[in-house]
Amino acid sequence: MNAAGQPGIKIKRVPSRKRSRDSLKSPLTPAGKRGGATSFLPCPNTCRLSSIMSEGPAAQYCSDSEDLFGDYDSLLEDDSLLAKLDEAEQKERRLDQSDFTALRRRQSGEDVLTDSILDLLGDEVFEDLPTSQQQFKELVDGTAERSRLQDGGKTSTPLRDPERSTEEGTRRPRRSVADQMKRTMLCNAASPSSVSCSAVLKEAAVSEEISVAMRAMEAVRPETPDLGPFFGLPTRVKELMFKLRGIKDLYDWQKTCLNLDCVQQRRNLIYSLPTSGGKTLVAEILVLRELLCRRKDCLFILPYISLVQEKVRGLASFGLELDFMVEEYAGSKGRFPPVKRRNNRSVYIATIEKAHSLVNSLIETSRVDDLGLVVVDELHMLGDGSRGAIIEMTLAKVLHATKSTQIIGMSATLGNIKDLQAFLRAENYTNDFRPVQLKEYVKLNDTIYEVDPKEEECFKFSRLLNFKYSSSMRKMDPDHIIALVTEVIPAHSCLVFCPTKKNCENVVGMVCKYLKEEFLQLRREEKLVLLRELKAGGGGSVCPVLRKTVPYGLAYHHSGLTSEERKLLEEAYSNGVLCLLTCTSTLAAGINLPARRVILRSPFVAADFLKRSQYKQMVGRAGRAGIDSVGESVLILQDKDRDKAKTLVCAPMETCFSNLLLGDGKGLLSLILSLVGLNISSSVDRVLDFLCGTLLFVQRQQLCAETSLPAAVRRCVDLLESKDLITGTAPGQQLQITKLGRATYKGSVDLIHSGVLYKDLSQGLEGLLLNSCLHLVYLVTPYDMITQCKPDWMVYFRQFTLLSAAEQKMFATVGVPESFIARKAAGQTVRKTVNMEVVGRMYLALVLFSLLKETNLWTVAERFQLSRGFIQSLLSSSSAFCSCVLHFTEELEEFWPFRALLAELTRRLSYCVAAELIPLMEVAGVMESRAKQLYNAGYKTLTHLANADVAVLSNTIEHLVKKQAHQIVASAKMLLNEKAAALQEEVDELLTKPSDLPAAETQRLL
Repeated sequence: MNAAGQPGIKIKRVPSRKRSRDSLKSPLTPAGKRGGATSFLPCPNTCRLSSIMSEGPAAQYCSDSEDLFGDYDSLLEDDSLLAKLDEAEQKERRLDQSDFTALRRRQSGEDVLTDSILDLLGDEVFEDLPTSQQQFKELVDGTAERSRLQDGGKTSTPLRDPERSTEEGTRRPRRSVADQMKRTMLCNAASPSSVSCSAVLKEAAVSEEISVAMRAMEAVRPETPDLGPFFGLPTRVKELMFKLRGIKDLYDWQKTCLNLDCVQQRRNLIYSLPTSGGKTLVAEILVLRELLCRRKDCLFILPYISLVQEKVRGLASFGLELDFMVEEYAGSKGRFPPVKRRNNRSVYIATIEKAHSLVNSLIETSRVDDLGLVVVDELHMLGDGSRGAIIEMTLAKVLHATKSTQIIGMSATLGNIKDLQAFLRAENYTNDFRPVQLKEYVKLNDTIYEVDPKEEECFKFSRLLNFKYSSSMRKMDPDHIIALVTEVIPAHSCLVFCPTKKNCENVVGMVCKYLKEEFLQLRREEKLVLLRELKAGGGGSVCPVLRKTVPYGLAYHHSGLTSEERKLLEEAYSNGVLCLLTCTSTLAAGINLPARRVILRSPFVAADFLKRSQYKQMVGRAGRAGIDSVGESVLILQDKDRDKAKTLVCAPMETCFSNLLLGDGKGLLSLILSLVGLNISSSVDRVLDFLCGTLLFVQRQQLCAETSLPAAVRRCVDLLESKDLITGTAPGQQLQITKLGRATYKGSVDLIHSGVLYKDLSQGLEGLLLNSCLHLVYLVTPYDMITQCKPDWMVYFRQFTLLSAAEQKMFATVGVPESFIARKAAGQTVRKTVNMEVVGRMYLALVLFSLLKETNLWTVAERFQLSRGFIQSLLSSSSAFCSCVLHFTEELEEFWPFRALLAELTRRLSYCVAAELIPLMEVAGVMESRAKQLYNAGYKTLTHLANADVAVLSNTIEHLVKKQAHQIVASAKMLLNEKAAALQEEVDELLTKPSDLPAAETQRLL
C-alpha cells in the first residue's frame, strides 16, 4: 500500500541479458510470421493510459483470445501486471461508487477511472531507464507540454462518442482495464493510427532494445555463442528439422563439430568424415545460422546440376517457413549480379562454374561483404582438373576480397589436409564415424577375403562362395556376380558398379535371366506404375532393357539415360520397388543411394585403374542408416590385379594438387585475366601478391620445379596480351583489360575459344539467317562437345537434304559445303580442305535444331543414332553456353543485335518443351511428363502451383505422393516469391530519391 492507502504496483526493470531465452525469439521470427509491425512495451506513467484505450474495433484477423505478445516483457519482470491493474480497478470502483452517476454525465467523456488508476503507478517506472531513453523522455515531455499550452490546456485523451454517451437504455458492460489494454494494443499493432506521446516513447524504448539485441547478434563472441536453444537457432528450426526431415537429434560428432571454438568464432573450417556420416546437415545448420542470426547471404557450392536441384528442393520449405530466399545457380539459371534484397537474405545453391561467376559479380559490384558464408561440398575436387582450378580461383578471390566471410569445406576423402588448411587458413575436424558399420571384402576366384590393413597381405580369408553354377551359367557369369547378388536381393538392396555404360546394361540383363519367377510377384503393381511413368516420360517409348528388367526389380543407371529416367529409377530404388541397380562410378559422386551390399564389378573405370578416392566413394554407399546394421562391399579381382588392389584398399588418400598450371597454365591464364578485369591486380607484382593466397603457392615447391612462379606469371601475361585480352605489359605500365578480355571473363568463355567465338559472331552479323533458328543454334553449340560425337555421314547428308534452301546456304557460309557432305556420305575421298571442327559442330547443331522442332528426345536419338543421355547432355551444355554467349555479347557493343535473340534461345534450350509448359518446368524437380500432368489437371501457371493444396494436388496427380507434392508446392512458392521480390526491388529502386540529386544552390550556380 502507498501513502494514499491505495494498492501499489511494484515495477522493476530487467536487463535484457537476464530474460528468458524465449524472449530472444522475436528478432529471429520472420516478418511475415510476426503479425503487426509494432513493438510492444509497457507504457510509461507520464502518458495517460486512456490514450491507448480507444474502443475502436479490433482487427478482424486478430482474436480477442489470441496473445500476440507471448511472454515477451522487456521492462516488467512481474508478469501479473494486468492482474494487479484489475485489482486496482475494482478498488477504484468501490471508492467511486457514489460518484458514478455524475461521472457518466460528463460531456467531455474523459475516463476518470482510468486516469486515477494511471496515477497510482507513480514515477518509479523511470527511475532506472537508460540515459538515452531518459533524455528522449524529457524531450517528449517538453514537446507535450508546449503542445498543451498552445492548445489551451486541452488533454490528448480521446473523447468518447457523444451519441453513445447520451444514449438511453441499458448500457453495455464496460471491459476491464486489463482487457481494454490488451484489445487496444492488438488493434494498434494491426493498423496504424495517430501516434500519441506514449506510443512515441514506447517505440523509442523498444527500438533501443532491438538495436542492442541486433548488435549482440552481429558480435557473436565465444562466451555468448547461442542465440537460441538449437545450436544458436530458434526452437522453430529444430521443429522444422523433425517435420521436414524426420531428424529428432544429431549425432555426437555433429554436436561436437557445431560447438567447436572455430565455428563459434566464425573461423574457416575443413571437416571430413566417411560417406553417409551426416556432413551436409552440419553445413545446413551453419547456413541457417548465418541467414537468420547474422542476416548475411550464403553460397553453397555443389559439383553437379542434379545435386543443386535436389538441394534447392530440400531447402525451399525451410526458406518459406523462416523467410529467406533459395536461389538456383545451375545450367542457364542465375542472375549476375544477384538481386540485392533489402529485407530478405538468400542462399545461393550453385554449381562450381556458376559459383565462380557469382563471386566475380559480387566483387565487381562491391557486394562481396554481403556474403557471410561459403560452403564447398566435395572439397577434394580441388584436385579434379579444370573444375578444381575454378574452385581454387573462387575461394582465393573470397579470401582476398573479404575478411568477414567464413569458408566451410567438407569431403569424405581428403589426403594432404595440411596443404588445404594452409590455403584456406582453416582448422580441421576429422572423425571416422559411420552410422552403419562397413565391412570391406575382395573376391578372388570363388573365395571371399576380408580387407584387413593389419594383415601382411592386406587380405584375410573369410569364406567360400556357396552357389551352384551350371556350365552355361559359369560361361555367362565367370565373376560370380549372380551368386553375390542373390545373397542379398530381394530382401535387401544392392548396387553393382561397372566400368562402362554398356557393361551396366549387359550385367543387369544377365542377372535378370537367372532370377526366379517369384521376383516378378514382389511389389508387382508398383513396378507396373514405374513402367507407365517411364513410358510417359519417354513420349510413349520405354528402353527395351528396362522393359525387361524392371518387372524383376532390377535396372541400370548411367549417363545414357535421360535425367527424368534416372530420377524415376532413383525414387523407385529408394522406395524399395527396385532392389538392384547396375551403375557407373558417377552414381557414387552424385545423389545418395545407399545399399546393403555394394559390388565393384572391376577395379577399373573404363581403361583407368581406380583411384583411392573413387574406391572410398563407391564402397561408402554400403549401409543404410536406420535400416541396416552393417554394410558390405565386395571388390571383384583378377589374379593379375591383386598387387594393385592391395594399394587401392589399404593405401592413404591421394594428395590433392592445385590445377592452375594444368593444360599449359590454362587456369592461371583465366585467373590473371579476371584479376585484371576486377581491378584486383594491375601489375605482375600485384598478381604475384594475390597468388600468395592460393593452393598453388602452398605447393609451389612440388608444382613449380621446372619453372618459377614469377616466370609462369610473366609468360601468361604475355600470352594474354598476344590474344588481345589485356594491355599495358610494358615496364612501368598498368595492366588493363580490353573489351574482348572483359567479355571473355564475364561470359565465362574458355580463353581457347574466345577468339573463335568472336570471329563466328562477327561472321554471323554479315549474314545471320533469321527465318530459322539453325544459325543461332550453331553459334551456341559448345566447342568442347565436338570431340564427343563422330558424325554419321549418311544421317548427316539425309538431314541436310531436308533443310530449306536458305538453311543449306547457311552451311556453305560457315564452311560446310554440300559437296563435302555428299562425298563423305558416298564414301569418296575429299581433296578439298575443310575445317573438321566446324563440320562436327554443325552436325551437333543439326541434332539440337531437330530437337527444338520435335521436342521428342527419343525420336531425335533414334534419328541420329545417339544415346538419349548424350542428347540431353548436349542440350544442357548448349543452354549453359548460350547463357555465356549472351553475357559475352552484352559486353561488346557491336553484337547488340544478338542480345534479344540469345535471351529467348536460352529459354528454349533450357527446357525444350512446348511453350505452355515452361513456367511449370522452371520449378525444381518438375520434369516434362510431370509438367504435362500438372497442366492437364488445371495447374497451368507458376501461381496455380504455388497456391495449390498439397492434399488436393497429391490426389489429383497420378502417382504423386504427398512428400513430393509438398516439395513441388514449396519450390513453386519459393520461385514465385523470388520473382515477386525481384520486381519489388526494381520498383523500390525506381522510387528511391537519388542520393546525388543536385541541390537548389547547385541549380542557381548552373
